[in-house]
Amino acid sequence: MLIKDELYGEYKLEKVLEELISSRPMQRLKGVHQGGASYLVNEKWNITRYEHSLGVMLLVRKLGGSVEEQIASLLHDVSHTAFSHVVDGVLKNEAEDYHEHIFEQVVLESEIPAILKRHHLDYESILFDDSQWTLLEQPAPDICADRLDYTLRDMYRYGYISLDEAQHFLKHLIIVDGQIYISDLQAAEWFVKTYYREVIDFFMEPLNIFANDTLAKVLKKSLEKNLIHMDDLLGIDEEVLVKLRESGDQEVKRLLEKMDHKVTAEEDKLDYDIHFKGKIRLIDPSVLINSKLIRASKLSEDVKNRGQKAYEKAKEGVYIKIR
Repeated sequence: MLIKDELYGEYKLEKVLEELISSRPMQRLKGVHQGGASYLVNEKWNITRYEHSLGVMLLVRKLGGSVEEQIASLLHDVSHTAFSHVVDGVLKNEAEDYHEHIFEQVVLESEIPAILKRHHLDYESILFDDSQWTLLEQPAPDICADRLDYTLRDMYRYGYISLDEAQHFLKHLIIVDGQIYISDLQAAEWFVKTYYREVIDFFMEPLNIFANDTLAKVLKKSLEKNLIHMDDLLGIDEEVLVKLRESGDQEVKRLLEKMDHKVTAEEDKLDYDIHFKGKIRLIDPSVLINSKLIRASKLSEDVKNRGQKAYEKAKEGVYIKIR
């Protein structure tokens, strides 16, 4: 399989990766939007979990990760439900990790183990212990392939950064002891700025919050009324929407219609309809300076100040008025 990505270029993949990409669980992700309900209010906010998953795999490949780590990277989001993190809003799950709790179940009930066995690979050791995959995942405030890909992909696709900027930054990624770092302070400052544009200007964008908040209410009501069940959320976004629209429930219909109409959502602390406080997301990558790894915030006032402002914004939350 020859695969081309807008950020990372063209690669020829091994047969096992080709079969996993063609599997039902991976193909389902083409119908699961990464931004949850955001595409319902802005058709440009339409990146899917499939695109992101392939991107993370290719970034790990580009950085020299093993085939096993590429497999783990490809499949790391395979258990995301329809509308991605909206289900976390339904369940009041502040950690936003419901998909991680059902990951093993989703994998075991799919053809993924059989594919890996056919290629003489141990699916349990590859997929059920992600602590070994240090390129794929790292706790914040470090960078990792997952965090890098969704930031660069979203910000490029939605017009916040250029392709040249993204690819220039990628040239400054280095690997030390199996972990991703940055070789240049200016590149680190650029990424920190870009990451907070993702977190504040996109994740906390009022219209985006309105869409996800409204859909979370729709799903919660629909689950309570048995119009849908949790298993339905293991399908794709549009299948769930069709079921909701055909339910005949007037309350659900009214909530869905709120997203169909062109609304204006803006920040207003004094007169608001929604107060949103999401997961606190901070970034502070380490930079290799004279053979020493140093946090960017120790080297740059700009990085330090951006992190403090992002923390304060997250702690306060966003107050939104719908008009």
